Amino acid sequence: MSRAALLVLADGRFPAGGHAHSGGAEPAVALGRIRDADDLADFCRGRLHTSGLTAASLAAAAAHGLDPLALDEAADARTPSPALRATARKLGRQMMRAARATWPSPELDALAAARPRGAHQPVVLGLTARAAGLGPEDAAHCVAYETVSGPATAVVRLLSLDPFQATAVLARLAPDLDRVAEQAATAARQGVDALPAASAPLLDITAEAHAAWPVRLFAS
Repeated sequence: MSRAALLVLADGRFPAGGHAHSGGAEPAVALGRIRDADDLADFCRGRLHTSGLTAASLAAAAAHGLDPLALDEAADARTPSPALRATARKLGRQMMRAARATWPSPELDALAAARPRGAHQPVVLGLTARAAGLGPEDAAHCVAYETVSGPATAVVRLLSLDPFQATAVLARLAPDLDRVAEQAATAARQGVDALPAASAPLLDITAEAHAAWPVRLFAS
């Protein structure tokens, strides 16, 4: 049952709104930082080991049973970009709707009532994993995979990149995904103060610029 729940939660068709976001890939393409599959691999690896590790740890901590409101405050403190904070809460609100319909839970209801404008998406995802009977490492794996699959999917659309090449990038990143998920789950068991705060300043800067674009393909 847990394995099936993990597949549902990690499925790109889970209606949580992620398909509308590029994870910073759209401005990176516009600035010439992503031009081919090799650039995509570098971008995804960097994102995974910085903001991805931070997000995966928040999700793992929520799945472990730590206070989701404290984790939401920790997510705010670890997200310096106002544009990215707004995106995280919007995605969290959308995921909350899907999660409560799929795995009804008093804990999800309580967080939705406490954060009517949306909690940070990794926190909601972790609490969703908990409601689905999954553990901290499962939640961390979902976030880690989402961290790289979103940009890979976006670059296929932005550059008309061969989808087989994009999929190969994700496959080669599998060992990194496992390591990040393990690190995140280990940190989550040590409490909120032990959670990583790895950052990616260039992603923050380009997110602010991207939010001001009058025309863009992706919301972020």
